[in-house]
Amino acid sequence: MLNFTRPFRDGAGFDTILVTLALGYLVLFSGFPLVYNLVMSFQEVDLFSLGSFDRPYVGLDNYVDVLSRPEAWGIFLNTVKFVGISVAAQLSIGFALAMFFQQNFPGSTWLRGLFLAGWIMPALVVGAVWSWILAGDFGVLNHVLLSLGLTGERIFWLSDPNVALYSVILANIWLGVPFNMILLSVGLAGIPEDIYEAAEMDGANAIQRFFTITLPMMRAQLGAVISLGVIFTLQQFDLFAALTQGGPSNASNVFQYWSWQLSFQYYEIGVGSVISVLMILFVIFVAAVYVRSTRHEQLA
Repeated sequence: MLNFTRPFRDGAGFDTILVTLALGYLVLFSGFPLVYNLVMSFQEVDLFSLGSFDRPYVGLDNYVDVLSRPEAWGIFLNTVKFVGISVAAQLSIGFALAMFFQQNFPGSTWLRGLFLAGWIMPALVVGAVWSWILAGDFGVLNHVLLSLGLTGERIFWLSDPNVALYSVILANIWLGVPFNMILLSVGLAGIPEDIYEAAEMDGANAIQRFFTITLPMMRAQLGAVISLGVIFTLQQFDLFAALTQGGPSNASNVFQYWSWQLSFQYYEIGVGSVISVLMILFVIFVAAVYVRSTRHEQLA
């Protein structure tokens, strides 16, 4: 008589169960929503047809609708600014801090922990804190600038169309710097010290060692940090909800928040799905570029 339980008691086949459960989780909680969202982007979906599944097929009409709206180009530019400035600043500051904490000095561990404390906070909490800092009437930032004489009047950071987007970018940079610092610190720790010592004995100064040793050996880590930074920044929703709600007059609106507005404020769910699909395609493109670049480095 066959005993089907023996292989699992011996440990064989347990890995198959784990992989099957993981794949089932991905299909159920990631794959199905992605496919469902893609299908809705080709349908006319509103609040009344959402639960009935009686939805007319409209083809590419939703895509044409989104791209032809007058606010689409401005929101696209806001998204590019938000992602580009945030990722560049987070990478630069995070890299500088990672190199700073590579030095051995008293209190470095505690100071590094203080930076991480901000990263583990929920984005909505960070948004609430920054809303107090950036408040036009009683905000800390205005108080500091006025006290130092750097400005002669209060700046309404969250309601001025000229600075609202940059206020959210500032908060997002603060939120993402610790994550960049930790990932880059791991890469820096993997560079052998004797390489630096040999270069220093050959007469290379600190700048030369940075460009000839640190940057080339950190190429893979930098690519990973940039790719993850783009993906996480495109997912950032909570800061906009807490600070500006995309206003004033879409001055700080970005694709991820616009998609939510169309779907859950205006109940144009099919149109909102289009923006989600476009963002998913861009994220897949970024991930593919990173995987391809790292594969070429491994082959080289």
